[in-house]
Amino acid sequence: MFKTVYSRMLTIVLALVLGLLVVLGIVISLSFRSFYIDEIENRLLRELDDINDIAVTRYIDVDKRPNAREEFQFIVRLYDAYLQLCFDSEELGRYSLYNSSSGDRWAVAEQADLSGYIESVKSGEYEKCQYGLLTKLTGFRTLTVMRPITTKDGETLGVAFFHYDMTGVYTSIRNAMMSVLLFCAIAVAVSIPLVMVLVRSVTHPISHMTDVVEDFAKGNLSRRVELKGRDELANLGSSFNTMADELNTLEDARRSFVANVSHELRSPLTSMRGFLEAMADGTIPAEDRDGYIDIVLDENRRMTVMVNDLLDLARIESGQYKLSMTDFDLTELIRRTVITFEARIGAKRLSVDFRLPDEPLYVEADSARITQVLHNLVDNAIKYTPEGGYLKIECRPERHIARVQIVNSGPGIPKEALPHVFDRFYKAEKAHTPTGTSGTGLGLSIAKLIIDQHEQSISVTSDSGMTCFSFTLKRGAKPAAKNKAN
Repeated sequence: MFKTVYSRMLTIVLALVLGLLVVLGIVISLSFRSFYIDEIENRLLRELDDINDIAVTRYIDVDKRPNAREEFQFIVRLYDAYLQLCFDSEELGRYSLYNSSSGDRWAVAEQADLSGYIESVKSGEYEKCQYGLLTKLTGFRTLTVMRPITTKDGETLGVAFFHYDMTGVYTSIRNAMMSVLLFCAIAVAVSIPLVMVLVRSVTHPISHMTDVVEDFAKGNLSRRVELKGRDELANLGSSFNTMADELNTLEDARRSFVANVSHELRSPLTSMRGFLEAMADGTIPAEDRDGYIDIVLDENRRMTVMVNDLLDLARIESGQYKLSMTDFDLTELIRRTVITFEARIGAKRLSVDFRLPDEPLYVEADSARITQVLHNLVDNAIKYTPEGGYLKIECRPERHIARVQIVNSGPGIPKEALPHVFDRFYKAEKAHTPTGTSGTGLGLSIAKLIIDQHEQSISVTSDSGMTCFSFTLKRGAKPAAKNKAN
């Protein structure tokens, strides 16, 4: 029954609406009943006070008694009530009065024995309002208010009873409750379609997102969530769309990556197989085999480097490479790294411009990983610098960071290719790749991943025949000073 969010939400909301309306109806009904009956009680008690004043000021006076009876008659007729005055004096006795136009409804009430209530009123231990005192005799629900008949001097002359027919009051209360109940029923009837529309407006986007996600799971990354409004569901839909865009981009990158890896591996494998088959079937003479074996070994070494780079990429992205952070002299690390390229720099007769600070520049980083970054960037710069070109390696402090820049002259990188320079295998088609250069196309990707691991930045610019790779590292303290502090 409640297998869907729609059915659960609809049931819950309708139950809440119905429950609130029922509670509201009960509260309103009880409040109305209490207010109405309290008002009747207070009115009758006020009339009884007036009756007391009439009794002690005019009724006990024989000359004024006819006027008093007329006033009693008016009050009784006004409320269609039954009045009983029980005096202690034998002369005054008991006086009963009810509206003759209402028939004999109150006639049977004269048989009621009120002696017990008379004594209670005189003793002061009584309830001013009594419900149902005459109901058994009259057959209808009654309310009786009572009080002692007292003069201004506090003398008690008797007891006054004022009986009121509550039939009309309870009918009015019942009608009011029926009206409230009818209102609740109408409100429920009106609220059901409104609640259904409201719940549908909430659950429909969720169902739509579910369909889109199921398509994602099937590999259809082209679908998008339709966005309506600016609420939380719209934000969730926007997040789904962003995720779809990222997944689509990732899928394109994966396909491109597989294609590039296949191409990069197939080329040397095809080359090596061709040379080996040629040597095996005698196409290549025995005296020329040494030169072709060197070519095969070079291709094998290039494949080995590429596989190692791929493994490095996979380990860095999976978090297997944990950084070993230490404080070391960055300038010394740069000098040692560049020395390893001395032969290649000399072979190309490059003009090298070293701009390193005179004092040691300490950084907090993983020296082995930064060595790999420097090696990849310097190797890339030398590779794409033409013979006799210019190479600049600069390191300088900037507040809380150290910045390293490696600049080389050459054909430069097209503006449209700059955003993709750090992509995997982005070297042959779109990057600046002069004839005769070789590489895996993974070095810059590895460099960026390592710098990202250090939570620093790496960037590239190319303009007017100059290409500049720049990265930053966090400044560190002198190891000796640090040890001393510890």
